[in-house]
Amino acid sequence: MSYSEKNLRIYLDHRVELIDYATAIVGDRSQGEDVVQEAFLRLKSSAVDRSLDEPVRYLRRIIRNLAIDWIRRSGIERRRYDDNADFEAVAEDRPSQEDILADRDELRIVIDAMEELPERTRIALHMHRFEGCKLKEIASHLGISVALAHALVYEGLQHCRKRLLI
Repeated sequence: MSYSEKNLRIYLDHRVELIDYATAIVGDRSQGEDVVQEAFLRLKSSAVDRSLDEPVRYLRRIIRNLAIDWIRRSGIERRRYDDNADFEAVAEDRPSQEDILADRDELRIVIDAMEELPERTRIALHMHRFEGCKLKEIASHLGISVALAHALVYEGLQHCRKRLLI
């Protein structure tokens, strides 16, 4: 029996169980059938020349992923075409003008607070928070221990937090 024939046999033997599984996720039997069919086609095309240890389990994983994708897509479409939808909220998934202004104010406060820090602390905090450097990299750059780099970053963060609360 060829690999394709084995996959077809597995699909046919477990089809009803797989459709029930997909239906439980998507909530619609006909869509569940579509998901299972798509999963089988993906299984057939993705694993042409290799044998799977647990093909039913692999097929169930494909079904689960496809079903979740379908739920996400249908949710987006439903929001987009719902007569009662707030079209501005759907069209613009971004913060309000008030939120933007508040965030800018906070950023200004943090920048001012960082300017008040000693140079080494400011460099450590900037490298950690804005450049994504690890403490080991900061320590190497500043010629200090990792523990001291951690202390400097912590001290800088505490100072910025205090300034935000004022």
